[in-house]
Amino acid sequence: MAIPRLTTESTALLVIDIQERIIGTIHEHHGMTQRCRALIASAALLKLPIIVTEQYVKGLGHTVSAITEVLPPNTHIIEKTAFSAFTPEVRAQLSELGRTNLLICGIEAHVCVLQSVLDACANGIQTFHATDAISSGQPNQINPAFRRMERAGSIPTGVLSALYELMESCEHPAFRAVLPYAKAVVNPMQQ
Repeated sequence: MAIPRLTTESTALLVIDIQERIIGTIHEHHGMTQRCRALIASAALLKLPIIVTEQYVKGLGHTVSAITEVLPPNTHIIEKTAFSAFTPEVRAQLSELGRTNLLICGIEAHVCVLQSVLDACANGIQTFHATDAISSGQPNQINPAFRRMERAGSIPTGVLSALYELMESCEHPAFRAVLPYAKAVVNPMQQ
């Protein structure tokens, strides 16, 4: 039986709705944002495609600067009104890129992240949800959302675990460049 794995050839990073007018309401948002930054910066170094979504920009504003400043140039940000980030545009990008795995971070666990995972899984995409880079304004909703994601077939992971799995070895060409971001996840004061 094949065990789903994160690889640089098959994986894209999906960053869901880390926006200006909601971030302050999110449980432990500073730490979550720092872990998302480390994941995004590392994904860029590992040459993973990065897809960013924004929910109802008119009401929630754009992606926070702490995230946009680490996005690679020309990262396409997709605006949406559906809660699920697995929009036709995201599907088309994954198909065009030939990516069958999604590594997911963002907010909110029980709404947009959950619905995105459910839709991706239902469409044959293997998802990995970075539990330490996902949060919610209602902390009591996070674990039930994670359980539901797992039951749908998503695989829980952490930022550090995902990064090391993607690199496979300390001989990966990006290892030394990714290492400071990995260390920042362990010790957020380093970033």
